[in-house]
Amino acid sequence: MSRRVTSSSHGRDGDTPGRISDAAAHGQGRGRVVSGSTTGHGAAEHVTSEGHASVQSGDFAQSGRSTHAGRGHRRETAKGHAAPRSVVSEAGASIGVGEPDGFVDARALPSEDLVAKTLEETTGTLGIASRPKVVDFSARLRERRRASMRTIAVRVSAIVGSVVVVCGLVWLLLFSSVFRLDAAQITVSGGNEWVSDQRVRDIADRQIGKSLFLVSANEVTSQLKDIPGVTDATAGKRFPKGMAVAVKAQKPAAMLKTSTGMTAVDGQGRVLNSVNGASADGIPVIEVSDVDKGLSSRAVRESLKILSSLPENMRKSITKVSAQTQDSITTELNGGDRVIIWGDASQLDLKKAVVDKIINDPTKIGDKHQVDVSAPLRPIIK
Repeated sequence: MSRRVTSSSHGRDGDTPGRISDAAAHGQGRGRVVSGSTTGHGAAEHVTSEGHASVQSGDFAQSGRSTHAGRGHRRETAKGHAAPRSVVSEAGASIGVGEPDGFVDARALPSEDLVAKTLEETTGTLGIASRPKVVDFSARLRERRRASMRTIAVRVSAIVGSVVVVCGLVWLLLFSSVFRLDAAQITVSGGNEWVSDQRVRDIADRQIGKSLFLVSANEVTSQLKDIPGVTDATAGKRFPKGMAVAVKAQKPAAMLKTSTGMTAVDGQGRVLNSVNGASADGIPVIEVSDVDKGLSSRAVRESLKILSSLPENMRKSITKVSAQTQDSITTELNGGDRVIIWGDASQLDLKKAVVDKIINDPTKIGDKHQVDVSAPLRPIIK
């Protein structure tokens, strides 16, 4: 900023016109004095922002006294009054000051429209937008509606896609031919001359055409166990289209002999259908008046339980079975060489162990022929 100070003063008597010493300048800069005519109306002092001071002399009158101050260059009149001065602002506008307490014109002060300047700014000092944003509520509402429609469309698409996938899986697993049971891929094993494989296959064939996921292996197993002579059965799925069926069939527990013929029955009292060429050799025989009445008798049912639990080598040696009551079941081995009184069907495992120990140990049986194990802990040998 440059500053210009103008002062006027009457010259001092005895002052000679001419150049004034450079000492009139401030100590911080260099002074330049331009001489002129000594007219008696003061000198002008000009101070610049660079620290240079120049004094332009006018006409100096020899009346008055010239005073020099070391702190600056100031000219005073002989009467001691300071001349008016003017200060030049940075913008170039000058403010006139008549006296130290003089009037300042506010219209001459610099002004700035801060509101317009703020609106013209786009970013703040940190790069953050500072200009207020104008919101269009109609556009915002339309934007929210479009976002809601997109969300609904995505959800509906996800639901429809899930339903399609589930339906496709259900059709593939349950109704397509990929996992449909094929008759050619059903295998049967375990039959004998009293339980034919064909009868077992007839039960398995009921599942042909169904998906393996709809075939119940437990249901097939239960149906197989209902066949007379079958003591155990298993049914396993063989993906993608097969099934394996295995049964455990045994010979009849006994043959019920009547006046009209013989009927094979199993340990549960079920009548077996004999296969062509079935042999009854080695099967115990129970004499009854009627098959149906015999199967309804508790003595016959207890006899069948005992006979079906005996080992095969003992069963083959049984030549006669008598069951007068349910507690007096008796079997004859080898035509009466050994007679075993079993009593009822309770504690069969213990009774069989005691009988096996006695009849196979000569020191126990000796020359006796009858063993009573109706009370297994106190067997009686006669």
